[in-house]
Amino acid sequence: MKYISRIHHLLVAAAITLATQLPYNALAEDYLWPEFRGPGKQGHASARNVPTEWSNTKNLDWKIKTGLGGWASPVVSHENIILAGSKEEGDQLTLHVASFKLSDGSLNWEKQIFAPSADIVKQRHSKNSHASCTPILADGKIYAHFGHFGTCALDLETGNILWKKVIEYKPVHGNGGSPALVEGLLVFSVDGNSDPAVYALNADTGDIAWKTPRHSSASRKFSFSTPLIVEVNGQKQIISPGSGMVGAYAVKDGNLIWQVQYGEGYSVIPRPILHNQKLFIGTGYNKPNLLAIRLTEQTGDLTDTHIAWETDKSAPHTPSMIAVNGGLYFISDNGILTCADPDTGDVHWSERVRGNYSASPVAVDNHIYFISESGKVTIIEANTQAYTVVAENDLEERTLASPAVWDDTLLIRTQEYLWKITKH
Repeated sequence: MKYISRIHHLLVAAAITLATQLPYNALAEDYLWPEFRGPGKQGHASARNVPTEWSNTKNLDWKIKTGLGGWASPVVSHENIILAGSKEEGDQLTLHVASFKLSDGSLNWEKQIFAPSADIVKQRHSKNSHASCTPILADGKIYAHFGHFGTCALDLETGNILWKKVIEYKPVHGNGGSPALVEGLLVFSVDGNSDPAVYALNADTGDIAWKTPRHSSASRKFSFSTPLIVEVNGQKQIISPGSGMVGAYAVKDGNLIWQVQYGEGYSVIPRPILHNQKLFIGTGYNKPNLLAIRLTEQTGDLTDTHIAWETDKSAPHTPSMIAVNGGLYFISDNGILTCADPDTGDVHWSERVRGNYSASPVAVDNHIYFISESGKVTIIEANTQAYTVVAENDLEERTLASPAVWDDTLLIRTQEYLWKITKH
């Protein structure tokens, strides 16, 4: 680990209250898995007895063909599974949201939301899809985002479209970052090939509440990260990484509170996580760094004062990180899994896991699930002392979507199928 100490000021931890928008189990009574990375937005599940082994004849409740392309992760209410996806017939692309019964996988409804003209269907990266942004469930509604194709709200039970909004911009490699919901605002980044910005839409109407341009020295402006909402002394901040910088934005008006710069990092994908009063972010391509940033009430440019440590060794381009049982776990796109001390960055261990990785991991009880792009699922103990594999399973189909987990159930989206894995 390349450890860099940049402590220029002492931080009085007792004076600062830090938390994600809600603890990971606080929304369990409302929705089982309501958005990208779950109720707590950081990949933690309050589930127990989730299977570690399965096959077509063991612990598989059902497996269905979705009929929709895309790498948006599934979100789950108590009765239904919601997927965003796409269909292509000839030169016509259509974008859809569908609801499936949780009990047996049968289709409740499917709605076509957008049918963009061919001139705005830009070339996407081979690892991307036209429907890579994960929806959000809240207050009986579905909020679905398709990047430059548009954003919408639907009724959860009927699929009726409540509003649609298109923000025009020129993407690079397609869409990717999912939105975040905070105080009646739907917040997402619009980081295309020029004029990057953070937007907030009124969640009731779809009207633009505010837009804040990003100012970055990075020559490549495009990125795909999902915001994380945190609190500092009772005041919420929207943490949104982009090319060359990560910013904290005020909920009310989008004003930039503070920023940390990281040079030419671009195509930033991992969603930030918060642990022990530190934010952990990835800085994108070409050479990714992992930064540990001390959260604070201070404002302005904190680049020289608030980076606690950083590493460029096996940092992820795509998968988000996860903190479990005193360890910070991160996996590089080519399968180097590292467990580090979140306070210092010191490496406990580092091991190669078979395959390439895009999906973000999930923590279930004392286990962490990692899913490779080819569908291999490696389950390890959350153990800082040693790399211990609990089980390995093979879905035998490509997947870049992150899973959903609740109770005794694991839900995984692959290229053609949706898998509901439940202990029997």
